[in-house]
Amino acid sequence: MQPSNLPDDHTAAMTRALLGGGIPRGVTVKRGQDRARRFAVYRNNVMHSLTQALATRFPVIERLVGTEFFTAMARVYIEQHPPRSPRLFEWGDTFAEFLRGFAPAASLPYAADVARIEYARGVAYHSADLTALSDAELSAVAGWADRARLVLHPCVQMIRSNYAIVDIWQGNQPDQAPRPIAHRAQTALVLRTPHHAIPVLSLTEAEAAMLGAILAGMPLLEAMMAAQRVDPAHSPNTLIALLHSHQTIISAQEVS
Repeated sequence: MQPSNLPDDHTAAMTRALLGGGIPRGVTVKRGQDRARRFAVYRNNVMHSLTQALATRFPVIERLVGTEFFTAMARVYIEQHPPRSPRLFEWGDTFAEFLRGFAPAASLPYAADVARIEYARGVAYHSADLTALSDAELSAVAGWADRARLVLHPCVQMIRSNYAIVDIWQGNQPDQAPRPIAHRAQTALVLRTPHHAIPVLSLTEAEAAMLGAILAGMPLLEAMMAAQRVDPAHSPNTLIALLHSHQTIISAQEVS
């Protein structure tokens, strides 16, 4: 069975048929084949492939809810949020919000934020390769920190949550046995290392305040002060050293 050169204006109809029901005009089969049956097989193959793509993107969510639940949930998501592009690595940007409103998953209120981590990891992995500041260039920024805005690599993402999402994510990796998770707020830092690993790190409240200020475009000095307002004993150099070690500070620009 094949969609025999469907015109562009039939694309939406084809999508509706694949995700809902019916057979769009223009779909043909070989003589002697049952068109409805063949299209049902095609539809099932598409749903299976999209479900597998979603599970690949959100493996921790699948582990948290179980394969059977995830498969049923994925079908609902696919029907409501089908891919908008053949580049499936871009798909899933609405999955966290979907989980937040998906009543059958209400017993896992942290699932949406864990999904945000998983989607952020995909974004980080596919981010462009950019040149980072050298040691000398970064050291020179200290001389004008009051007006220097650090520009971070697009792989750098911060996810705040009322739940221990880093512990939950780390505790549900393939090599980890489930363990009790503390009830606490946690902020995750997702980035890409020079070797293309995608770690998920936990930030302190002071580090989160500083990183949030940097991402908001505030001058470095103000970002440092934001961290010290949260924790006067905090050393701002800790976060800068972490970001620099992973080559994620790509430039410094003067704040106008």
